[in-house]
Amino acid sequence: MASPSTALSPVIAASTHWLVRAYPATGGDRVAPTLNELQARQAITVAAWLRYPTPVDAELVAMAGPGGSAVLDWRTGSEPDDEMAEDEGWRTWVDEVVVSWAACLLADPLLAARAVDAVAAAVPADHDPAGPRPRPRRAVGDPPAEFQRLTAPDDREQAAAILLRHPDLLEPVAELHRDDLLYLLPVAVGRA
Repeated sequence: MASPSTALSPVIAASTHWLVRAYPATGGDRVAPTLNELQARQAITVAAWLRYPTPVDAELVAMAGPGGSAVLDWRTGSEPDDEMAEDEGWRTWVDEVVVSWAACLLADPLLAARAVDAVAAAVPADHDPAGPRPRPRRAVGDPPAEFQRLTAPDDREQAAAILLRHPDLLEPVAELHRDDLLYLLPVAVGRA
């Protein structure tokens, strides 16, 4: 499955970086940091594609900027000592809504599967980002293998991402924009 636009790359990279710094890898496995980051990147990617579904949306956020990490930093108590420092510039590319939605997806596997289905339905597997749109939508079914770490992490991946997937720890970030995500991806009655 291809991305709707490469213009989202800085947003995805910075938002993933913020998420793995806020919720670092757990366990003694040497590859735990990589597994943690891969899960965060998949959640951020799905959230970014939901938030900016068209190439025009992606280009606009690339021009205007996503807003930065200030509110997220404040909510999690992870404000940098000097946000004007040269090595803190990446924070301006963090998208608060994308990170909040990714936190929701990481904390709720059923919501994550629903989000991946929505992305897969909107972006055909053979989509050429340079090609014409719209194309026929894919049938909703099994989540693409591309997002398997998000929707069905194995034991090793779960052990690496205990903090990243802990609903209570994610709540201050997830609650920021959960209602918008639930509006976009209606869930079954009786679910929170």
